[in-house]
Amino acid sequence: MKIDVLTLFPGMFSGPLDDSIIKRARAEGLLDLAVHNLRDYTHDRHRTVDDKPFGGGPGMLLKPEPIFEAVEHLARDQTRVILLSPAGRTLNQAIARELARQEHLLLVCGSYEGVDERVREALADDELSIGDYVLTNGALPAMVIIEAVTRLLPGVLGDDQSSHDESFSGGLLEYPQYTRPAEFRGLEVPEVLLSGNHAEIAKWRAHQAKKRTREQRPDLLEQKRRDGLME
Repeated sequence: MKIDVLTLFPGMFSGPLDDSIIKRARAEGLLDLAVHNLRDYTHDRHRTVDDKPFGGGPGMLLKPEPIFEAVEHLARDQTRVILLSPAGRTLNQAIARELARQEHLLLVCGSYEGVDERVREALADDELSIGDYVLTNGALPAMVIIEAVTRLLPGVLGDDQSSHDESFSGGLLEYPQYTRPAEFRGLEVPEVLLSGNHAEIAKWRAHQAKKRTREQRPDLLEQKRRDGLME
């Protein structure tokens, strides 16, 4: 997969994208990632990327010209252009899986008070947020999306089953997990996990996943009911 990021703050991406799973995915050729400075697509000596909004109001808006030029330079036939903005649909695991099936993502990071509406109207194929709160710019949301998508690419995790078993993959939170020792400070691993009975272990895990979801994220169960996936 290829991911391009268009941002005013490329320095923010150094570090988070140079370590762990993303570093390995890039080294193994599973992810082609590039971060581009929006100011490189300006043509005045001040490298101007923003201006005051028509009609008045606080703050500054990103101008359309450098964004259009950058997207037209970086995009190709299979590119999905995603604008990162608090107004977008909220990222979840289903959307991450949807994005992981794309050939090329171009993430456009908003900044200041946002972007000229013509960017949203004419360039963006999608608009995403990572939650109902406001950040200074779209760099951190872009990193979250890159991480969520990269770990779903075939071969990235080593054991692809890992991405199917974890929280949200089936619409539920993940069941409790334990490792050695079997007893620690009086806290014991549930006996069923030591039994070797895989059918009973699977049943226990399914029950615990539903129980944890009911206690911590009942909204997920309600969504499964609305989708007809649970009685």
